[in-house]
Amino acid sequence: MTDSIQLQSAGTIGGWACPVNPAGRHALHSRPESWFVGDVHYPRNHFHPLEERLMSRSFRAFSRSTVLCVVAVTAFCLGMWPPPAKAQPAARPAASEAPVPLAPAPPKSPQLQPDGTIIFRLAMPNAAKVELHLEGAAHPFPMAKGADAVWSVTVPKLAPQYYSYTFDVDGTALLDPHNVTIKPSFFNTQNVFLVPGQPPMPWEPSNVPHGALHHHYYRSNIVGINSEYYVYTPPNFESRRNQKYPVLYLLHGYSDDPSAWTSMGKANVILDNLIAQGKAVPMIVVMPLGYGTMDMITRGWIAWRDPELPGRNFTKFTDALFQEVMPRVKQQYPISDKREEHAVAGLSMGGSESLLVGLNHAGDFAYVGSFSAGGLGEGDYGPSFPGITARSAAEINAKLRVLWIACGTEDGLLAANQKFIAWLKEKGLQPITIQTPGMHAWMVWRDNLANFAPLLFQSK
Repeated sequence: MTDSIQLQSAGTIGGWACPVNPAGRHALHSRPESWFVGDVHYPRNHFHPLEERLMSRSFRAFSRSTVLCVVAVTAFCLGMWPPPAKAQPAARPAASEAPVPLAPAPPKSPQLQPDGTIIFRLAMPNAAKVELHLEGAAHPFPMAKGADAVWSVTVPKLAPQYYSYTFDVDGTALLDPHNVTIKPSFFNTQNVFLVPGQPPMPWEPSNVPHGALHHHYYRSNIVGINSEYYVYTPPNFESRRNQKYPVLYLLHGYSDDPSAWTSMGKANVILDNLIAQGKAVPMIVVMPLGYGTMDMITRGWIAWRDPELPGRNFTKFTDALFQEVMPRVKQQYPISDKREEHAVAGLSMGGSESLLVGLNHAGDFAYVGSFSAGGLGEGDYGPSFPGITARSAAEINAKLRVLWIACGTEDGLLAANQKFIAWLKEKGLQPITIQTPGMHAWMVWRDNLANFAPLLFQSK
């Protein structure tokens, strides 16, 4: 009988038979008036007294077990629950404590001295030989190792300029770990520092209204890459968007990227200062990527020895400029359509590109500037400039308001530039020629831009 009761287990408490008293409550100690077994209600006299006693014992045992389980679980949970912590006053750290170990700041490098000399330092205890390679210097500066294992050298007073530099440690070029200003390049990076002038030079930030730099990306189908360009807009540009602005296309040199004219050339700073001084007309400056094919970069400097590649680079760059960059810029900015308000200039490779673009498209540009042009060669220039002849010279001279060709006096490209100038004069053109003291370096090109920009877009 007991087995049959358990097989029917679907009662009101845990599936067991459940006794009920007359008030409908479960009966634990008194004799029940009726039983629920499963879903069936039975009167008290339905079961044999022995069966009823067995069911009562089973129910009481189940009830006691249930109560004990509930008590045990409750006690366990209460034991696991942590008592409320007593409020403790916040401990005040000792004056010497810090979230990181206290250490003195590293020595500043480079360090400009009151007498104008500059100290460079590099901690390299295991090095055998360390040299400083400084932009504009003909030779590296050997550094001496001190008792503290820090190598140092003191450089004589320098002219007010930005300079790039690297350390050469046992034949390996290293950056200065204590100088976070970096010169970008496709081939290598260098540190940069400023020797300020008194008064400040045109490329030094001043307390004047500032223009803005805009960075644009696009897909170049001609070059076959995701390309980019920067645009400088003059101070108060947004409030004067309804007016048309003259434009200067400013081209970088080989190994550089489109940021070169702002990161190293400080073109935006130079324009801010010149405009504030009334020396330059407010203008838009477009600085595109200067490569027609990236083979020029992937093949490195040896690319210039290829008899075909440099020419293809120049041709495809011109195509990308006229077919991709210029149409986009004209849609994005209020650029004047007048030829007299268009200029192009550049340095090194960009100097050659400026000459090729400007002189071969005199109907589009009235101002052409070349700073230390490189890549044109020293042979026959006729194939590269088919429109320049003795017969066309007068017309070209009439269209060009400024043809400005500059080069550093210590630049290895000076002779090539002089030969090109002589060829232009032989054909009847009248370039303005400038020789700036210095090498093939940014110090020369900043000075070139600071002197070229005031000539642009002035009424005759």
